[in-house]
Amino acid sequence: WLDDEEQRAWRSWITMSELLRIQVGRDLQRDGDLSAADYTVLVQLSESPDGRIRMSDLATRLSWSKSRLSHQIARMASRGLVERENCPNDARGAFAVLRPAGLTELRRTAPDHVASVRRHFIDRLTREQLDALGDVADEVVAHLNNGRDA
Repeated sequence: WLDDEEQRAWRSWITMSELLRIQVGRDLQRDGDLSAADYTVLVQLSESPDGRIRMSDLATRLSWSKSRLSHQIARMASRGLVERENCPNDARGAFAVLRPAGLTELRRTAPDHVASVRRHFIDRLTREQLDALGDVADEVVAHLNNGRDA
């Protein structure tokens, strides 16, 4: 079993991450009419050369299933934010491509999103706490990405 300190840390992290995800997502929807998933995809595409990423690579980056990403891209494409483009040298491959409307929406929404993250997360912590949390997150992510066993 987890001892009291371990259990407090684990449960607090679970509760914090869920509440934070919900609140920031709620703010994003209210301020920009984007879902958290929309915003996440737009950010990834905006940070990629030519605003395009192979669908399989994007799914990996987001830790999403290919099916989930495909449905998300279809919803966003119907709103003109992105498009799906066939890969010219791989009949099975496709790219997610940022459309001008998606970039415009991202640029419009980003300041409010950053303000929400600051209000609900960054400004609640000291610089030392942020550094420690970043170190902890990096360690756990590296462990999970390397597939190390417990």
